[in-house]
Amino acid sequence: MSHRRSTAIAVASVAALGVALAGCSGGSTGESSGETTGTLDFYTDKAAWKPDFESLNVTSEEATDISLKVSGYSDANQYDAFIKQSFRTSQTPGLFTWHTGDSLKELVDQGLVAETTDIWSTAVDEGWVSADLRDSYTFDGAQYCVPMNIAYWVMYYNVGLFEENGVEVPTTWDELNEVAATLSDNGVTPYYQTSQLFTFQWFQHLVASTDPDLYTGLSTGEVSYTDPRIVEIMDIWVDEQDKGWFSDPGSSTDPAVGLRQGDYAMINFGTFFSGNLAGAGAEAGTDYGIFAIPAVNDALPATPVAVESGPLCVAESSPQRDMGLAYSEWWMSPEAQTAWNEAHGDVAFNPQAEVSDPILAELGTAIASDEYMLYDRYFEATPTPILTVALEQFGAFIANPGDPMPYLEAIQAEADAYWADQE
Repeated sequence: MSHRRSTAIAVASVAALGVALAGCSGGSTGESSGETTGTLDFYTDKAAWKPDFESLNVTSEEATDISLKVSGYSDANQYDAFIKQSFRTSQTPGLFTWHTGDSLKELVDQGLVAETTDIWSTAVDEGWVSADLRDSYTFDGAQYCVPMNIAYWVMYYNVGLFEENGVEVPTTWDELNEVAATLSDNGVTPYYQTSQLFTFQWFQHLVASTDPDLYTGLSTGEVSYTDPRIVEIMDIWVDEQDKGWFSDPGSSTDPAVGLRQGDYAMINFGTFFSGNLAGAGAEAGTDYGIFAIPAVNDALPATPVAVESGPLCVAESSPQRDMGLAYSEWWMSPEAQTAWNEAHGDVAFNPQAEVSDPILAELGTAIASDEYMLYDRYFEATPTPILTVALEQFGAFIANPGDPMPYLEAIQAEADAYWADQE
């Protein structure tokens, strides 16, 4: 389960939205009306974000004469089913949130979402978005959808624990290991871990920052999980486990509370975690800081950073197709992303946007430089059947660390079955 599945209360029921969709067909042929201004119907699985989206209407109306009519789902599975069903009606959404990876590819392969290549070309040329991020939205050389938001998977750290133990933010893998060793020697647990849900992030960083091509090969089936290079990387994790560098994986303490109160010094999480820390009473810069995790392989030309991105898509057959694309084009601009950040927080995919949190702003600017390269988070990069097994096996390894081969063999067995079905 990804961060997108952590939304709160529903603002509209499945039944109500289904009736609304069926009842507003109005005899439409499913072709775009050609209108590029007006009220744009927007469906999202981010029900809790409804006020944030609606707050942009003042800005978008002034800039584009478009405002959003937001309908939100809180149950991601029901939302996915609703969106897929809508493609069989004459009233497909003018704009909707979706997911990158296989989920987006499925819609693209069926011709269900509108192409956004021109929008992306302009945004990249204007310096509004990283060319690396475009890769997550590229299929057969064309782009589809635009990023709703992004989250970089980085390291959060307890400022007080770093200061008390005389360690500084590391810039190399060796320095990170020295920090962990010093903290451990002083009785401080270096890293947070859990055997539930978020079990993949240390694996993704170890592999991707050792060899990005090796990481990509896992997602395409060209590399086996039992490849000696993967086993060797897993041995790094085993060694760190043996040194006692990770927290109790079964702890029920909220991870944000745990970091704030010093149960551990560091936690590898998406930048949306800043909101969790604020909710736990932690203050940016005073209680916690953030840094991009150094690469295992310091010979890489740039440090890999995992990115989680949620798309905004336009249905190809929607009567509001042209309006949805017009809004998507505006959404990529610094003006739109500044307004969105003010409403919602987190980092901005557009480096020219103003970010209210100075720590996130500094991080976003740094990662937008040539010193870093983005890669898709393991959750989106991995086909769902393989992911399901991998999350379970990584969790089992975290709970009972030891010889990594049995866990890797279990994942590879599922990978073999999956890729065989794709032939």
